[in-house]
Amino acid sequence: YPLHSLCYSYLYLPEPSQGQPQYFITGYLDDQAIAHFDSLTRKMKPLVPWMEEEDEKKETFQVLQWAVLGCEPKEDRSKGGFLHYGYDGMDFISFDKEPLRWVIAQPQAQKVKEQWDVHPGISQRKKFYLEETCIDWLQRYQSSKKKALQRIEPPVGKVNYNVVNERLEVLTCQAFGFYPKEIQAIWTRDGEACVYETLPRNVAPNSDGTYYVWLSIEIDPKERDRFQCHLEHEGLKEPLVLALKKKTGERLMGLRHAEENFA
Repeated sequence: YPLHSLCYSYLYLPEPSQGQPQYFITGYLDDQAIAHFDSLTRKMKPLVPWMEEEDEKKETFQVLQWAVLGCEPKEDRSKGGFLHYGYDGMDFISFDKEPLRWVIAQPQAQKVKEQWDVHPGISQRKKFYLEETCIDWLQRYQSSKKKALQRIEPPVGKVNYNVVNERLEVLTCQAFGFYPKEIQAIWTRDGEACVYETLPRNVAPNSDGTYYVWLSIEIDPKERDRFQCHLEHEGLKEPLVLALKKKTGERLMGLRHAEENFA
């Protein structure tokens, strides 16, 4: 089974706004932001559709008082977790849950460590949150996401180009709206994969839970017609091939291939 993680990022603004300090909390499930909390409105804003159902339960977010924390089940069934405080743009103090200790990153954090060491209950509560509460929420969120995204969405694509000079162009292939995340995308020249010529690419999440990817390649403008963007995904019956129109250089959406895939 794939492993997942739940993380929270906390930002504190000490300057009073409307008479009180303000802080923000953003929750992440794996690599996707799922919700945002503002202390002034005291409301959690869902960032993905399936979190709206969780919001209706009125128990999605707790008011957390730390900078960055997260949890993840391990392959050996142990429960990983981390908790870090930052101050003035630097690491300040962190929590090591296995020996139940606080680790300082700055000399100024020593006094804070001493105060917390006097009260072992603080460490016990942090450990319980990371190993129990956080894991419970992780499983709940993942279950909600899985139910909402049981569908398979094929990618839609297009190709753009940018003229660098008379001897150099950059072709960019955009594939978006696909789920699950796994996709094979590569530029081909005369049908041969351009593995080393294709510039690095990253698959990134959309706000609706689907994904997108961009990949580029530098070419000689005279050879533009020899290049195609080749996409393979679980939602496609056969590979989707995209290219630029030969005559006008306008964007070609790969309609012929799309019709074959989606018919």
